[in-house]
Amino acid sequence: MSRFNSDPNPFDEEEEVNPFSKGSSVPASKARIPPLGHEPMGFGHNDATVDIPLDTMNDSKKKEKDLASWEADLKRREKEIKRREDAVAKTGITPDDKNWPPFFPIIHHDIANEIPIHAQRLQYLAFASWLGIVLCLVFNLIAVTVCWIRGGGVKIFFLATIYVLMGCPLSYVLWYRPLYRAMRQVFINAFIFIEFEAF
Repeated sequence: MSRFNSDPNPFDEEEEVNPFSKGSSVPASKARIPPLGHEPMGFGHNDATVDIPLDTMNDSKKKEKDLASWEADLKRREKEIKRREDAVAKTGITPDDKNWPPFFPIIHHDIANEIPIHAQRLQYLAFASWLGIVLCLVFNLIAVTVCWIRGGGVKIFFLATIYVLMGCPLSYVLWYRPLYRAMRQVFINAFIFIEFEAF
């Protein structure tokens, strides 16, 4: 079998030759590494050098200053948050422990201690309105149940039941609780403002 070109067959089994070892007696034609040409290696045969700035000392000092300023800012913020937490703790405001109704606590409710005096009347009125909604929905359920027993349709009974089961909790979550928390937040912010004015 004759070869069409002078390149060696890469699939021939040859002895392992290390051309980089000292005392290698293998001719360059048998070596598997092609000889390097005299042409420059690169795109478009131009040997442009790229200047990489080695001035990293200034960059590291700048980064160190930035980190030091960020750390000082974080410490300042931590101290401010700690002062606010202490001011809130001094007010005696407890977390949202469930305390109403007294016989079976479901929600947190303490108008006298958590709402500012000037807004307590409005908050009591809002609480009475919410209790009125709950009472109205329960009365509606009772009336529709009596109507259903006397021969009315069952459809209206199921609607009244859905109104009670969905209306009472949703009116609390979507209407009364946000109002209560907003009024309480006004009280906390006013107290914190007064405390910081004293400093």
